[in-house]
Amino acid sequence: MLLKENIQRAGVGFLLDRVLKYVDKDPKKNILKLIGLAEKFAGKTFPEKTFKGFRDAISDDNNVWNTYAMNLLKDIDRGYLKKMFLSFVLGAGLHGTRAVRANREKYKCNIPWLMLIDPTSACNMNCKGCWAAEYGHKLNLTYDEINNVINQGVELGTHLYMFTGGEPLIRKNDILRLCREHKNCTFLAYTNATLIDQKFCDDMKDVGNLTLALSIEGSEESNDSRRGKGAYERTIKAMELLKKNKCIYGLSICYTSQNVDKVTSDEFIDLMIEKGAKFALYFNYMPVGTGAVEGLIPTPEQRTHMYFWLKKMRNGKTGKPLFVMDFQDDGEYVGGCIAGGRNYFHINSAGDIEPCVFIHFSDSNIRTHTILEALRNPLFMSYYHNQPFNDNHLRPCPMLENPEYLRKMIKQTGAKSTDLENQEGVEHLCAKCDKFAAAWKEQADKLWAENKHPNPKTQYYRDTEQAMKEKLDDLVR
Repeated sequence: MLLKENIQRAGVGFLLDRVLKYVDKDPKKNILKLIGLAEKFAGKTFPEKTFKGFRDAISDDNNVWNTYAMNLLKDIDRGYLKKMFLSFVLGAGLHGTRAVRANREKYKCNIPWLMLIDPTSACNMNCKGCWAAEYGHKLNLTYDEINNVINQGVELGTHLYMFTGGEPLIRKNDILRLCREHKNCTFLAYTNATLIDQKFCDDMKDVGNLTLALSIEGSEESNDSRRGKGAYERTIKAMELLKKNKCIYGLSICYTSQNVDKVTSDEFIDLMIEKGAKFALYFNYMPVGTGAVEGLIPTPEQRTHMYFWLKKMRNGKTGKPLFVMDFQDDGEYVGGCIAGGRNYFHINSAGDIEPCVFIHFSDSNIRTHTILEALRNPLFMSYYHNQPFNDNHLRPCPMLENPEYLRKMIKQTGAKSTDLENQEGVEHLCAKCDKFAAAWKEQADKLWAENKHPNPKTQYYRDTEQAMKEKLDDLVR
């Protein structure tokens, strides 16, 4: 941790202790103080309207985000909450954002705000449709390799690290060690919840900069049909244990053509809130791998449902106290695709550096390249020069919605398949997306034309004069 960051962390920690000490006497007043504290340190990094929006929500007792904030104070261990504020809001949110933006300008390439890492291919379950289940238990990144990646990332400004797999909690001791080593970073593990016990809850509160996203598919029937009998019950019990211990956790939900109604139903959401979940990360089913089922891709009508459901859920008057995000339908908030290092990339358990967890192609490996070298190698530079892949950010992905782009980039850069189960060529992969891409284009373009959208474009999304000139030069070449 840089000396300046260390000093600032100590100062903010002191002020945070004072606010949290008296927060119960007047929660609204003291939460507004926290917002003021955040603005004091980050006001030049984020627009004023961001902090105004927070203040307006907290000041309104009928706003769902007022309820959400009060629930955080009531439901989460105070020491844990303080450490998470320091690592996520101060570390990733402020220090990370500033450094990432500066290095994007310095190196003229994508620099990610977060990295997704597979510590292991091992998993203690065998879920249908999960490519990781077929990889076996042979592939692992060592602690030193992961630690080295994080050290490189922090130098570039990356302060948020997510773990998937495999089942990452098979490596829970290494993950906790990384959390202690990098206190200014935030960590999240996607997990099947089977390895969560009392000791691990105690460890989570001790480190304070680790949260979890528990995989769940909706109802008990739909969950167990894919994950095996008893999986749903085990996940619910893990939720109850996390809630009892006042730990922060959320959900990881893969929505398909078969379960989208269930995982967006009031009944499901209300149950998840009751069990203590504070966030839900939704993932559109992707037809990755030779055994993928194209028919599980959500239909254009279902994607439209997701688009409006997300807006309803986040609205202060119509939503519920659960933060939801969809990595497909929220493209309008981040200027389209965030992969290829633009805001994130993926490292698999063999060390291959991939543009996205769903796009198994690479031209770099952590054992032969530095992170910066990978970001400046042909595949990631191809992302840099082509993003966004569509001016309609409801069609962000170069695979699912714009498969012609992935075909072109893989062929031009010579990136190789890194699929650990069966080598899948780009043509085979993209052919499974062509039908949906054409059908969704018509509906997505209609939605884009008929609805207002946020303007996420800033100099950090490559709309500066220099960046636009680079884009034109690329087109000429």
